[in-house]
Amino acid sequence: MNTAVTPKKRLTTSAMIASIAGEGQRTQAAPFGKALVDLAKDRPDIVGLTADLSKYTDLHLFAQAYPERFFQMGMAEQLLMAAAGGMAKEGFTPFATTYAVFATRRAYDFIHQVICEENLNVKIACALPGLTTGYGPSHQATEDLGMMRGIPNLTVIDPCDALDIAQAVPAVAAHSGPVYMRLLRGQVPLVLDEYNYRFELGKAKLLRGGRDVLIISSGLLTMRALEAAKAMEGGAADVAVLHVPTIKPLDEETLLREAGVSGRLVVVAENHAAIGGLGEAVASLLLRNRLAPAFHQIALPDAFLDAGALPTLHDRYGISTEAIVASLKSWL
Repeated sequence: MNTAVTPKKRLTTSAMIASIAGEGQRTQAAPFGKALVDLAKDRPDIVGLTADLSKYTDLHLFAQAYPERFFQMGMAEQLLMAAAGGMAKEGFTPFATTYAVFATRRAYDFIHQVICEENLNVKIACALPGLTTGYGPSHQATEDLGMMRGIPNLTVIDPCDALDIAQAVPAVAAHSGPVYMRLLRGQVPLVLDEYNYRFELGKAKLLRGGRDVLIISSGLLTMRALEAAKAMEGGAADVAVLHVPTIKPLDEETLLREAGVSGRLVVVAENHAAIGGLGEAVASLLLRNRLAPAFHQIALPDAFLDAGALPTLHDRYGISTEAIVASLKSWL
């Protein structure tokens, strides 16, 4: 895929789809849509459904390539999930896309009862996860991982960048059973190609080592963790980063091995509320296995967040690179 450099943009408060790419950062356009189009060439069972949001989940590329396999369900998320479940029963592999808030808050019962109770092969890909829009609580899915982690049979994924998403799509399609995947869309940052990374469902990957701090992260916070680790090179601290793209099931073996290295501060960083997400999952795992390292969370607060420009909000709520560096220095 072609890469582009994101120019510096004026901060705004009104953009529904705001870029998370930093100034001068490499990006790739629509990695989910392009990966799904490529995969569907040899998979006639793959169909795409959306609830009036094909353009804003990058599913419009699939609709253009395979119009006979694309289904526009309108602004009816419960119908979207029910229809996807019905198609899975008929042998199709549906990819259903919408915003994370709409899938989880509006259609939770249909995901729970129609799809997951029967362990149907539905893939749910949801844009605007966590704090990736400035539109305020109505569109900020800050609790989606906590909600989805609690559903039996459901695999939960939080990719970091364009490479992660592109590699996750075929892995998700090959997996038998329902999947909830957080989705970054539009011009998505590209960072993991610098770390010889390969997505594997259910596996955490150590991207860099470090003797002082271990950051366990998922989603866009892995990108921020890597930036913070680089910023602290040269004396401030030696920071390791463990990327956890699969939130459920957790890669317990890797997490316990890395968190068990003595003398390191363990920090879980996620684009999600501090309640119910990766941080609590890791803390529970460590406690059950009698590991007690010095432990901190970098996460969004248990609150309804403000509307505004994303860089401002990321600073305010402690998930910008600068805020992460400041937190690490204070804990050290």
